[in-house]
Amino acid sequence: MNYHFTVVLANCEVMTPELTEALYAAGCDDGTPWSGNRQAFVTFDRDAESLEAAIRSAVADVHRAGCTAKHTIVESPEPVA
Repeated sequence: MNYHFTVVLANCEVMTPELTEALYAAGCDDGTPWSGNRQAFVTFDRDAESLEAAIRSAVADVHRAGCTAKHTIVESPEPVA
């Protein structure tokens, strides 16, 4: 199943090219890094058995890139087609 959600990064105001590369290298290649209003985000379309598993693996990848997840935004808990 594929889940769509956004991880808000703590203490990170802008998405730099270096941070983008670190996120991709850490396994966030199914995410779109972006920033706005002095906040950095990664929006994921992640395959997993459940929404919880998708979020846990995305947060682990974000941590592996040297970032901290502030919180997660889920628009719908249902998988996307």
